[in-house]
Amino acid sequence: MAIFAPLGDTAVLASFGSEIDPGLNRRIHALTSFLRGAALPGVLDLIPAYASLVVHYDPLVRTYTEVLEWVRSGWERAGSGADRKPRLIEVPVRYGGEFGPDLEGVAAAHNLSPADIVELHSGREYTVYMMGFTPGFPYMGRLDDALVSPRLATPRTQVAAGTVAIAGAQTGIYPVDSPGGWRLIGWTPLKIFDPARDQPFLFAPGDAVRFVPLGVNAHGS
Repeated sequence: MAIFAPLGDTAVLASFGSEIDPGLNRRIHALTSFLRGAALPGVLDLIPAYASLVVHYDPLVRTYTEVLEWVRSGWERAGSGADRKPRLIEVPVRYGGEFGPDLEGVAAAHNLSPADIVELHSGREYTVYMMGFTPGFPYMGRLDDALVSPRLATPRTQVAAGTVAIAGAQTGIYPVDSPGGWRLIGWTPLKIFDPARDQPFLFAPGDAVRFVPLGVNAHGS
């Protein structure tokens, strides 16, 4: 069920559920793409999330009702997104070691070897569900069921930029040095966030991501 509501006096919140569902998330990205193509003057930004879309607009140009009807029409016309061809980004990762200190613990918790964890993590394509937490942090899924792991009971106060991590059924990459409670399994040399680039964020919602192992630094691997 679609629910539309004002978010302050300059945005429309369109909610389509409360679950992290890949099919619904594809529809959100299809809607976002459709609305970008059917640009409405006065609309300033579109921010997709797991199962919702926030549309920011200039109230001096558009009314809430006008933007609401534009979004509602887009939802009815955008389709499922099943035939959408996302951009694929390959991410090289060095697993374990200094920047992947939780790799062996995750392996032990699942009765697997570190090499098994690497194979499972790098063996599928992920969708960037949404961005958030810190500038350019991609929330990606879904992990293989054998990798699903809880967040740390006590978050770390410092996680290095480029660190690849997992939590719940998702994986992500820390774009900047920051605190974090996800389980750290590796590190990538790619710069995830660079304010000097024309496009500061490496990822965008709806992208497809594949991790490419550079090696494993773990006992018994």
